[in-house]
Amino acid sequence: MASVQQNGQRFGITEPISLGGPTELDVIKTRELEKHLQDVGLYESKEEAVRREEVLGILDQIVKTWIKTISRAKGLNDELLHVANAKIFTFGSYRLGVHGPGADIDTLCVGPRHATREGDFFGELQRMLSEMPEVTELHPVPDAHVPLMGFKLNGVSIDLLYAQLPLWVIPEDLDISQDSILQNADEQTVRSLNGCRVTDQILRLVPNIQNFRTTLRCMRFWAKRRGVYSNVSGFLGGINWALLVARICQLYPNALPNMLASRFFRVYNQWRWPNPVLLCSMDEGSFGLQVWDPRRNPKDRLHIMPIITPAYPCMNSSYNVSASTLRIMTGEFQRGKEICEAMEANKADWDTLFEPFAFFEAYKNYLQIDISAANVHDLRKWKGWVESRLRQLTLKIERHTYDMLQCHPHPHDFQDASRPLHCSYFMGLQRKQGVPAAEGEQFDIRRTVEEFKHTVNAYTLWIPGMEISVSHIKRRSLPNYVFPGGVRPSHTSKGTWDSNRRSEHRNSSTSSALAATTTTTEMSSESKAGSNSPIDGKKRKLGDNETLTDQLRNSKHIAVSVPVENCEGGSPNPSVGSICSSPMKDYCTNGKSEPISKDPPENAVAFSKEPAESLPIEKIATPQAPSQETEELEESFDFGNQVVEQISHKVAILTATATIPPFEATSNGSAFPNEAVEELEVLPMRQPDAAHRPSVQQRKPIIKLSFTSLGKTNGK
Repeated sequence: MASVQQNGQRFGITEPISLGGPTELDVIKTRELEKHLQDVGLYESKEEAVRREEVLGILDQIVKTWIKTISRAKGLNDELLHVANAKIFTFGSYRLGVHGPGADIDTLCVGPRHATREGDFFGELQRMLSEMPEVTELHPVPDAHVPLMGFKLNGVSIDLLYAQLPLWVIPEDLDISQDSILQNADEQTVRSLNGCRVTDQILRLVPNIQNFRTTLRCMRFWAKRRGVYSNVSGFLGGINWALLVARICQLYPNALPNMLASRFFRVYNQWRWPNPVLLCSMDEGSFGLQVWDPRRNPKDRLHIMPIITPAYPCMNSSYNVSASTLRIMTGEFQRGKEICEAMEANKADWDTLFEPFAFFEAYKNYLQIDISAANVHDLRKWKGWVESRLRQLTLKIERHTYDMLQCHPHPHDFQDASRPLHCSYFMGLQRKQGVPAAEGEQFDIRRTVEEFKHTVNAYTLWIPGMEISVSHIKRRSLPNYVFPGGVRPSHTSKGTWDSNRRSEHRNSSTSSALAATTTTTEMSSESKAGSNSPIDGKKRKLGDNETLTDQLRNSKHIAVSVPVENCEGGSPNPSVGSICSSPMKDYCTNGKSEPISKDPPENAVAFSKEPAESLPIEKIATPQAPSQETEELEESFDFGNQVVEQISHKVAILTATATIPPFEATSNGSAFPNEAVEELEVLPMRQPDAAHRPSVQQRKPIIKLSFTSLGKTNGK
């Protein structure tokens, strides 16, 4: 604390929330955290660290040899040939100092103006690497948003980018942090330089690098365990988590990692998105490069979780985040906050915080996306393309169902050992929490899936053998290869923080329902006494084998229709309805969720409590008595994903605390004082173009509805 106050240096665009130093408990908890991170293997050995440095030295010599070779081939004079040079920079987790054993090294090769990207980097250098015995698994990606070459050098994974500067000579002491380095640079070079420039700027903007690194290791490990570490899936990647942690370090400059982790969850649980996270003020620069600015760029107004990079040109690093993934991450922030509070009361420990999220226990219904290719090389390209499109499937499903059907994508793929040229992706599906379901309501997402497959199959590098199919699958029918060791657990997880929370929530809801039942019964008795109609006095009593929980479950039915077509290479599971690439049947929705046709087609699969093969749509839409197997499953998972059980249904969390100053308009009425975007300003957001879903008619008390529905069912 004294060092920060004496120097008078302020980190960030606002004053710190607290300058308080660590307590004795913080010191103890921080030691426990560091030991925990060591025990789980997040730190590499000294031998591996030395080997990485040696590999980087070899790579530097390779690119220097390469630049000499092409300079000579292009006829440069002896003077330029003598000083011809290329230089290697590192960025990402390795440069930040938070990489783990076996992690790849993000590297950037900076070359002169006469060394081109297409002809020389992906030409001569690629040829040189392919002929070196110490280089394996060479995989060039010239058409990526940021072109790169991936390979292993002496067993160390390398991702190599290239920046072509408008200079004849690259000096050995080149400083790429200066904005002047971007002058006259092409767009791909600017993007390639951005990683190094952002990483270096982060390290300059945190008050204590060691505390930042330990906290970032903690948060990266937590995010991976909780399934929210994946930029391509719509969650956050390494640079996003680094920026979020750096901001907390600025707000608590003298705190130790224990307190920083606790404050991380507290602050971001209450953050009013889409207010941006900024480490420093944004510089518009003098080179005309586009920076993130929702006042001028309409597309920037659509970003719902902006985390802005600190180096010019400032960009939103989290543009992939969607409403669904923000909802999931916000729920995880809430969970982390509660566990950290429990840790302060000695009711939890670091193991509790890092408990893995039981994705395949959290939902009753899933989408399974299967892809395959003719060989390993094609499968690698096909996987990269499909992964980049999966986020669009999530967005389309939620938009076409008016956000009533929510998706939770799993951030990783799964492979069946018996099918080496095949892999699968999964998405959890559930009805929007807190919204009453209309009786017989169902979601038809077949057109949505067909649109998604059409987009995927439009891949410009598509070749025969690249196949994709989408299936609706129930929890009990999940393939064994998604479970650790390929063995399906015999029982659900018990004794974890998540399972205990589900039990508490279930008991609380049951108590509330019992209270509501008592009130409803009293109201019905009064109505019965004052009624002259004999029909009004009729009330079917609860059977001995029927419980209140059964009725609550029966009134929350989900039915989702997707096409079922037989196709080659479909799902091997006979209980799964596969959506293949053949033309869609003439069946669509009327904009409400219910099919236009009165009788749903025979090939529709419904998300229900019973296997789709045994129940037609008409029967699924009516509450049914659950089977014993289903009842046991739902007893543990009746309330779906714990992650979202206490989250507001609005995208932005409007709750403000004393630690986050409220927004106030300036005297001129502008939300952007002094023409600068401040961190906690309310940014204008465009309303969705899609029409709002018609509101569901207010239903009678849930118990009455269950009685009536069950009566009709028994009557049939």
